Amino acid sequence: MSKVVERFLKYVKYDTKADDNSETVPTTKGQLVLAKEIGRELEELGLSDVSVDENGYIMATLPSNVEKKVPTIGFIAHMDTSPDMSGTNVNPQFVENYNGGDIKLNDEVTLSPIDFPELKEYIGETLITTDGTTLLGADDKAGIAEIITAVEYLINNPEIPHGTIKLGFTPDEEVGRGPDHFNVEKFNADLAYTMDGGAVGELEYENFNAAGAKVTIHGRNVHPGYAKDKMVNSMLIANEFIAKLPESETPQTTEGYEGFYHLNSVNGDVEKTILNYIIRDFDIDSFEKRKQNIKAIAEELNKKYPNRVVIEVKDQYKNMKEKIEPVMYVVDNAKKAMELVGIKPLVRPIRGGTDGARLSFMGLPCPNIFAGGLNFHGKFEYVPVSSMEKAVDVILKIVELYVNI
Repeated sequence: MSKVVERFLKYVKYDTKADDNSETVPTTKGQLVLAKEIGRELEELGLSDVSVDENGYIMATLPSNVEKKVPTIGFIAHMDTSPDMSGTNVNPQFVENYNGGDIKLNDEVTLSPIDFPELKEYIGETLITTDGTTLLGADDKAGIAEIITAVEYLINNPEIPHGTIKLGFTPDEEVGRGPDHFNVEKFNADLAYTMDGGAVGELEYENFNAAGAKVTIHGRNVHPGYAKDKMVNSMLIANEFIAKLPESETPQTTEGYEGFYHLNSVNGDVEKTILNYIIRDFDIDSFEKRKQNIKAIAEELNKKYPNRVVIEVKDQYKNMKEKIEPVMYVVDNAKKAMELVGIKPLVRPIRGGTDGARLSFMGLPCPNIFAGGLNFHGKFEYVPVSSMEKAVDVILKIVELYVNI
């Protein structure tokens, strides 16, 4: 078993599910447990300046072994997994020499190329899947395993020249808080890459502008038999709110650069209903219009149902494109590294966000590179072994390129 796979299998055993309702840092204790384990591992490898702070942020340094000045490169990944699916008792399964057909995860759940056609691209390969009851955790424990494995290779092969390399692992990326307590000055890198993308070749320096909207609708409950002109059913008002947003602008109907409104959760009864939305758009003007539109719907309903609808809209992160374009060499070098190891770069916008988006606005240019996993955040998640191994190759080639600039 390769080192990167061995590490990955160890990390996914830790339950690091984030909790967007928690106010603690990190939002769940399991993340801090894994952080301490990774910190211990980094110390055993002999890295310098290893730190695990009280918030679960890990940093470490591999010092340069060359005399000339070389840009300091950071590699970053996140420890937490999605709050939308269980990460408890993850039980990875191996599918060797995949034949292109259905993969039975358990008696009730099947991973099928009918539903996920990209599976056909991995015929003949070894896949790591879930057992159909939890997510896998390739987002982003695959990224952590790849970064540490690449750095271990450099440590074990000191004849390979490299500049100073910084490692950073963060909590709570899945709930948009990953960079909240990331000390860019302490990290002290000239540039960085998040290893947090999907399929082999993905390279992203554009991401959504993102906001969250919480819509709270207040009703009035009375006995239904005597409710005429008295009851106000918050769930029915919520229904009206949902219906006023365009059906054609949801995640399941959009792609590429198209933005959307995503109703992420509904919790309610007659007395009170809460709708949680995420708002996404690549174009900043369109993004602002989406936020204004959702507020306008609330205002419209408040005219019909006075003071019943309360809306809170909070920005989460912005499109890193404006910060990356002035230093496009960081993208060009990653693209060249992929080509040199036989990978076709797939430069495309990421329909999501990474820590790199906010870190770029904090002064650390940080495009995103594939980690290899697919179908993130659910029981159909899987990762081809070769994809993780190729990610390690890309990291090593990037390091080589910066030495030879």
